[in-house]
Amino acid sequence: MGLKEMKDAYVTKMDAQLSEWGAKLKEMKAKAEKAAAQGRIEYQQQLQKVRAQEKHEQARRKLDEIKAASEERWEALKSGFEGAWNELKKSVDSTKIP
Repeated sequence: MGLKEMKDAYVTKMDAQLSEWGAKLKEMKAKAEKAAAQGRIEYQQQLQKVRAQEKHEQARRKLDEIKAASEERWEALKSGFEGAWNELKKSVDSTKIP
């Protein structure tokens, strides 16, 4: 085998290897993008849970205020509690559990 043939065989071999690695890199990139998208979804779900937890704590504080309030004052606190309750309900209803 002459130098030209050896060179051509080497170039063909390396070209095939580069093509194979290119395909693997594309596959890895697609998997990484999918994982990143899944990560964003999970991050958004975690944020929803945190917001729901914050609203839960807010509703708990409002309820504690009502519990501690006098009979005359609790009626005024009730509307604030109901607002916090409704916000909590929306958050809980919209939070998706994976």
